[in-house]
Amino acid sequence: MALALALPTAASAQLLPQVPQLPQLPGRVGTAVGGIRGALPLDGAAAEARQLVRQSVERARDLARRFPDRIELDRDDNPVRAGEVTLADPDPAVLELAQRAGFSVIESERYDDLGIGFARLRVPAGLSAVEAARRLGRIVGGDRVTLDPLYSASGVASAPSSRTPAEAGVQLGDADGHQRPFRNWTPAFAGVREGGGGRLAPGTGPKRIGIIDGGVAAGTPGLAAQQGFAAGAPRASDHGMAVASLLTGGGGIKASAAGAQLHVADVYGSDPAGGSASALARALAWMVQARVPVVVMSLAGPDNALLGRFVAAARARGTLVVAAVGNNGPAAPPAYPASYPQAIAVTGVDGRGRVLLEAGRACHLDYAAPGADMLALDAGGSAKPVRGTSFAAPLVAARLSAAWAGDAAAALKTLDREAKGAGGRTGRGVVCGDCRTVAR
Repeated sequence: MALALALPTAASAQLLPQVPQLPQLPGRVGTAVGGIRGALPLDGAAAEARQLVRQSVERARDLARRFPDRIELDRDDNPVRAGEVTLADPDPAVLELAQRAGFSVIESERYDDLGIGFARLRVPAGLSAVEAARRLGRIVGGDRVTLDPLYSASGVASAPSSRTPAEAGVQLGDADGHQRPFRNWTPAFAGVREGGGGRLAPGTGPKRIGIIDGGVAAGTPGLAAQQGFAAGAPRASDHGMAVASLLTGGGGIKASAAGAQLHVADVYGSDPAGGSASALARALAWMVQARVPVVVMSLAGPDNALLGRFVAAARARGTLVVAAVGNNGPAAPPAYPASYPQAIAVTGVDGRGRVLLEAGRACHLDYAAPGADMLALDAGGSAKPVRGTSFAAPLVAARLSAAWAGDAAAALKTLDREAKGAGGRTGRGVVCGDCRTVAR
């Protein structure tokens, strides 16, 4: 389980609604699930793993109760944007069919360079998103219609807050509560070579690393660009700042990618239903357009066909997604986007090299990196303890970026040679083992 963030300011309160934030770990936990050694017997470890899953479901249900106009649950108790569905590759004729069925278009966008388009649709009054997706699927084809699930931060720091965004003084953004669309995409990904196994021409300047997460403060070391993909974004958040500080340092935190340029996409803002699949997809398209070769997504949630297409398209064009496996424990379903075959899946280890008890799982596992017994910065620039697979992912991204010379496959081979202790629940091994900033 991960420690939950203290969110004392409006600037950091946007992470409050995100699912799931985990309670504090008992001091003795560090058990024997799938090779983790520690204090609890195997039956106790299994019980802890099941408890993590139950807690995740309860948090999702609580969110839906607190924000019924923004969040509802799908059939697997995953939180999704209420009253909305997405439609893949819509053309005017398909959109007309949807509108005749009572759906209205919130936004429709096409990313020609990725070969993907989608529309967000408001469902007919009186229907849940689940019911509406089934109805629209019968009209246009079920494989084209998806819900818009929410993805949660995969690690937190400090102590929990029970305040709602309203109690914290947070404005919930646009009057309709929707994400703000990002438009004006520039054509042609200069330097991308199709069919090259994920090749992107290397730049001559500093390394570029993308972060799809909460926002960061304006003075963040290395910040080159920041774009909002949710209502009220971009705005600094504790989680986004922690990830950024692990990359480029500041405030006494060791930089794992010193001198790198950060491109930050805030997919949360102040929207309780921030962090949706559609927001992540649009943010990733922005990264590819900017020719960012390595992108950190310390977020986890369910499978989503639309997001999966964007991750695959990004990899084909030379952008690697490095994703955390989440913190819902080894008994939870596989986490996405880490589980997409084109993503680099990362788990976390503690100061003794043990895989975190709360670490989730993916359909494959590539690397591990420090994810506990370490410090990172919060939104106010203070160094705080952090724990979770969220904080391992940027360290892997840092090493990939250092190895990057325009070819994803070559960079991964370099990382394989660096990784230590391959096998079991660390994938191809632990990287950046000395990147941890330990509290003094």
